[in-house]
Amino acid sequence: MLQFLEMVTLNIQNETGQLEAVVLGIANSFGGTPSLEACYDPKSKEHVKAGTFPTEESIITEMEAVCDVLEKYGVKVYRPKEIEGVNQIFTRDIAFVIDDKMVLPNIIEDRANELKAIQVVIDEIDAHQLIKMPQKARAEGGDVMPWNEYLFVGYSEEEDFQKYQVARTNIEGVAFLQTTFPNRKVKAFELKKSDINARANALHLDCCFQPIGNKQAILFEDGFKNPEDVAFLVDYFGEENIIRITREEMYEMNSNIFSISPEVIISEKGFFRLNSELRKRGFQVEEVSYAEIAKMEGLLRCSTMPLRRKINDSDYE
Repeated sequence: MLQFLEMVTLNIQNETGQLEAVVLGIANSFGGTPSLEACYDPKSKEHVKAGTFPTEESIITEMEAVCDVLEKYGVKVYRPKEIEGVNQIFTRDIAFVIDDKMVLPNIIEDRANELKAIQVVIDEIDAHQLIKMPQKARAEGGDVMPWNEYLFVGYSEEEDFQKYQVARTNIEGVAFLQTTFPNRKVKAFELKKSDINARANALHLDCCFQPIGNKQAILFEDGFKNPEDVAFLVDYFGEENIIRITREEMYEMNSNIFSISPEVIISEKGFFRLNSELRKRGFQVEEVSYAEIAKMEGLLRCSTMPLRRKINDSDYE
């Protein structure tokens, strides 16, 4: 078990600043193949039914390869505590950092035990930097993206939030983030949801959108319920700075890559078109195998929780 010798410092201004410290999930003792009733996303259900749900051994191999890449770039990597039978792969959702604060959200009951696994990290953070969301406010980190002056948030209106198991962030969560971070312009995007069809489900905002570089983005526009939200993103980033992905690429989690810096991106090695396009645009692409983890409707951003990024000179241009 990793022992911390000093307090963990926090600083997240955006999605791409030079990464200095991160929590990377673990697959040890993750509980194996769940029952269909225990699955809380349609893609996991799909692979349970097909008998193709990933094994613990395959996921451990994939995650350790990512750890190696992160450490190659000098990133300090923290890991959750191993808890028998608890899936601790997707650390992004159970807490998230904005500026110098860590938000501890209210997540779905099935995932509550995951928070205990990162208590070893939380204990090393100044208590004044921890923010607990009120009971009615719901959010998961996959829906929350600091982007310089903005805070992009994926959410569901009350009807969808009550209807769909895959709806994780509500309007009360959006309001709480706006009140808590008044220095940010909170831009909320209502997402399309489906409990039964993974190709029609934007589980989180990072399943259909993610900023990269200094002002570029990956986008699947049909993950958004409102066309005006897509228009906002195209106007903000510029059409020439957006890599649009297909429905099948969305299903494969192409928008869920992970930035180590404005220049360096970790991506799944099977994302042939995306990786080629990223390189054409000047990015250094570190390719890893993550296709097994993708079967659980999560990928690289989902399994990482950045704690500290270096502020770039271009952050507020």
